[in-house]
Amino acid sequence: MYLSKMVSDKFGCDPIAALEMQPEYVKAGLEPLDLLKHPIIFMTDNQRPEILERLLADPDIGPNILLIPPEASWKGGDMTLALLSNAFIGNPASTFTGFIANSRVALGYNHNYVYRKKEENGAWVNVCDDRYSFGQYLGTH
Repeated sequence: MYLSKMVSDKFGCDPIAALEMQPEYVKAGLEPLDLLKHPIIFMTDNQRPEILERLLADPDIGPNILLIPPEASWKGGDMTLALLSNAFIGNPASTFTGFIANSRVALGYNHNYVYRKKEENGAWVNVCDDRYSFGQYLGTH
């Protein structure tokens, strides 16, 4: 949680939303792209199993979640899937997320949802554009 607070203080993103991955948060990234009707590949380090349980219980997200069987999961394969996805939602305090988001930018992929905050009107918005790279911000907020 400490690292999330540091990232939040530095960039203005929500300090816990990406850690909790509530259905509302996930839908805010996928719904505008019409991706809730498509498979959602869920990757995890299994430290917070309640997140998967909560997403599986959601009527919009749950039926579309695909899990990589543990025996078929490996970092290279997981990264490749994330790199080539239509959208990527990750935790800004995760080095795995940072690598994927930055690689997606280098490959020309958009729709990275990493540094987000909730506006007063309830909408989730990115606080940095997709060109954020390893601690050096390349664009304007």
